[in-house]
Amino acid sequence: MGIRVGLIGGGNISHTHARAVRAIAGGEVVAVYGRDPQKVQAFSGEYGAAAYDDLNGFLGHRPMEMVIIGSPSGLHAEQGVAAARRGLHVLVEKPIDIKTERADRLIEECSKAGVKLGVLFQDRGKRGIGKLKQLIDDGILGKILLVDARMKWYRPPEYYSGSRWRGSWALDGGGALMNQGIHTVDLLLWLFGDVTNVRARTAAVLHEIEVEDTGLALLEFSSGALGVLQATTAAFPGYARRLEVTGTEGTAILEGDHLIAADLRTPQDTLMSEEVGEPSAAASSPVVSDFRAHQRLLEDFIAAIGQNTTPLCDGREGRRSLELVERIYQDSGNSMFAGRSKLTAQAR
Repeated sequence: MGIRVGLIGGGNISHTHARAVRAIAGGEVVAVYGRDPQKVQAFSGEYGAAAYDDLNGFLGHRPMEMVIIGSPSGLHAEQGVAAARRGLHVLVEKPIDIKTERADRLIEECSKAGVKLGVLFQDRGKRGIGKLKQLIDDGILGKILLVDARMKWYRPPEYYSGSRWRGSWALDGGGALMNQGIHTVDLLLWLFGDVTNVRARTAAVLHEIEVEDTGLALLEFSSGALGVLQATTAAFPGYARRLEVTGTEGTAILEGDHLIAADLRTPQDTLMSEEVGEPSAAASSPVVSDFRAHQRLLEDFIAAIGQNTTPLCDGREGRRSLELVERIYQDSGNSMFAGRSKLTAQAR
């Protein structure tokens, strides 16, 4: 199924979206909207698309069946609602927005308009992560006991100082947890189910920003499994994300989105020969943006449009990670309106 796509945003992630669209048979970027006319003109010229610095004009571009939103997080729901009301399907970069009430409005408006809504948590389309989910869902790891998720990344000061929105409550909605760590939060919920209890601390330990660059959370899942989540952008020089899962029948380790170990009570020969090994070179870098994972979720979303099915990560799925990050902030004594994040919550 061919599809004409409009892109909202002209930053790095929108280039990833554009490459994903062009990699799909029949996919075409037809229009681009952004607030910086020079950036949008350069972007549209690269992909042969019409350039707009007016959102209403952009949403009226035809033919165009869907939009991909890659603007600052705090604008996602507002722009998605506007697109849905014009009859356009909406695929939004993570997070779905920075407030659950806004996410709820976007979900409701897309449902009312009869358009599809999806959220780009592209990790769900990665092979190693899919294999780990299979191990869990098939019961090969047994009952899950412990989960250890570590995202120790590094962002230099200019990553925040050079942006009008990163590191702000108003448009980023938080820091290391809301922006980078939310991918891992989504994975934890996708792999292990709902979280029933949260204990957390957040702080800005390195960067001069009003939100956190470091967060720690103790999580209790509805299954009874216990988890630890660490997320930071202050760990020089930055390391690949690592997820260790221990069950009654074995332990599996994911590093850089690659399954590097599966120590099982009952060995799985096919798994060992085809899936487990050293992480790839790309996986060793925490900032690599691979459009192919986005492409897989985009293909799934287009199929959902054509077949009138539910996307792999629809609006309600995308809302779950946002809600959990909000709960982590609340438990840490943090909020979107509290100013610079500090270790203010006392031990209970």
